[in-house]
Amino acid sequence: MTAIIIILFVLGYLTITLEHPLKLDKTVPALLMAALMWALLAIGFHQGWFTLIDAHEHTLSVLNGVISDKTEESFTNLLLHHLGKTAEILIFLIGAMTIVEIIDLHRGFEILKGWVKTKSKTRLLWIISILAFFLSAVIDNLTATIVLITLLRKLVKNRNERIWFAGLIVIAANAGGAWSPIGDVTTTMLWIGKRTSAAHLVERLFLPSLVNLVVPVLLASFFLPVFKGNIEIEETSKEELDSEKLLSSRTMLFLGLGMILFVPVFKTVTHLPPYLGMMLGLGVVWLVSEFIHPEEDFSEEKKHLYSAHKALSRIEMSSILFFLGILMAVSALESIVYGSINGEAMGSLRYLAEVLNSAIPNQSIVISLLGVLSAIIDNVPLVAASMGMYNAPIDASIWHLIAYAAGTGGSMLIIGSAAGVAAMGMEKIDFIWYMKKISWLAVIGYGLGYLLLLFMESLKF
Repeated sequence: MTAIIIILFVLGYLTITLEHPLKLDKTVPALLMAALMWALLAIGFHQGWFTLIDAHEHTLSVLNGVISDKTEESFTNLLLHHLGKTAEILIFLIGAMTIVEIIDLHRGFEILKGWVKTKSKTRLLWIISILAFFLSAVIDNLTATIVLITLLRKLVKNRNERIWFAGLIVIAANAGGAWSPIGDVTTTMLWIGKRTSAAHLVERLFLPSLVNLVVPVLLASFFLPVFKGNIEIEETSKEELDSEKLLSSRTMLFLGLGMILFVPVFKTVTHLPPYLGMMLGLGVVWLVSEFIHPEEDFSEEKKHLYSAHKALSRIEMSSILFFLGILMAVSALESIVYGSINGEAMGSLRYLAEVLNSAIPNQSIVISLLGVLSAIIDNVPLVAASMGMYNAPIDASIWHLIAYAAGTGGSMLIIGSAAGVAAMGMEKIDFIWYMKKISWLAVIGYGLGYLLLLFMESLKF
C-alpha cells in the first residue's frame, strides 16, 4: 500500500510537470492526487497495513485490527494538523493577492511609470531590475513581473529588444522574492512553517540575493550589445500621465504595500501567525477602498469598478487550489512511516533525507541540486518535501540554503518559476531562446550567490 501511495504521488507529479503538453491545468492532478492519497492512507491505516507519524514524531497504528476511539481521534487530528498548516499559507496568499488586486484596480502601479525617465538602455535595465528586486519582495515575484512587463510595453516598443529586458526581470524578481518572507510562496511556507524567522531570512539572504541580481545585470550591461545605446521613447505629457492615474492611485499603492510590509511587524509584536496580520491588512485596505473616491465625478454606480469584490473575482483561485492539493499530497507522504534508522521511526520524506545524506555527505551540495531541480519542476512541492525531510531547528543554516536555492534556482529556465511562466506568456518568449540567451546569466548569478551564502553561514554572519 505504501508503494501504491508513492507511485500515485510520482504519477501525479509527472502530470503536473507535463501540464503544457497534456493541455491539462496542473490543479486537476494536484487535487486528485491529494484526495486519493489521503483516501488510501485512511484505508491502509484502519486496516493496520502501515504506521503513521504525527507532528510530534509519535507513531500511530491500529493494534490487532481494533480501532479505538483514541486511535480514530489521533488520525483525525493528524489530518486536521496538516490541513491547518496548509490553510495558514492559503489564507495568507489570498489576503496578499486581494490587496495587490485592489491596488491594481485603483491603478496604483501607474505611479511607477513616472519614476522611469531615462532613454539609456543600460540605465533602464538597472532601474527596472532594481524595481523588480524590491517590488517582488513586497508583492511577490509573479505580480512584480506582470507589473513591470506591462510597464516595459509602454517604454520599449520594439518586442525583440523588450524580451531581453523581460528575461532580466525574471532573474531580478526571483532574486527579490527569495530574501523576503512575503516575496515568494516558498519563503512564505518556510516562514509560516516556523523554519525561519522574518528577520533572519532578510539578514542572511539579502546579500546573496543581491549578488544573484547584480552579477547577471552587470554582465548583461557590459557584454550584451542589445543593452547599448538609447531607446526611442514616445514623449508623454504630464496631462497624459495624470489621465492614466486616479485620485486614489497613490493612496492605495502606498497603503496596500504598507499593510503587506506591516505583516512581519504584526507577527513580531503579537507572536500570532502571519495570516492574521494579513487579514488585518486586508481589512484596512478594504475599508479605505469602500470610502475613497477614485474620480472627481465619482458616483455609486461606479463603485463596483473599484470594489474589493471585483478584486476578489480577479484572484487566480486555480493557483490557490493547486497549492492546497500539492501541500496536502506532500503531507500524506510525510505521514507514512517508511522505515527506521537507529531504532527511530521516520516518515518517508525524512527517511529519504537520511538516505541522501548517506549517499552525499555534503548537505550543501544536496540543496544546491534542489535549486537546479526547481528550474525543471515546481519549487512549491520541492520545498514542502524538504520541510518534511529535515528536522532542523528554526533559523538553521539549512533553511536559508533551501530558501535561496528554491527561490532563485527557477531563473535558470523560463519554465522554472511563476515569474518566468508569466513573462513567457505575456511576451511569447521562446524556451530555447531563453536557454541560449538568459540562462547562462542566471546560472552564474545563482552559483555566486549560493557560494556567498555558504560563506556567510560558515561565519554565522
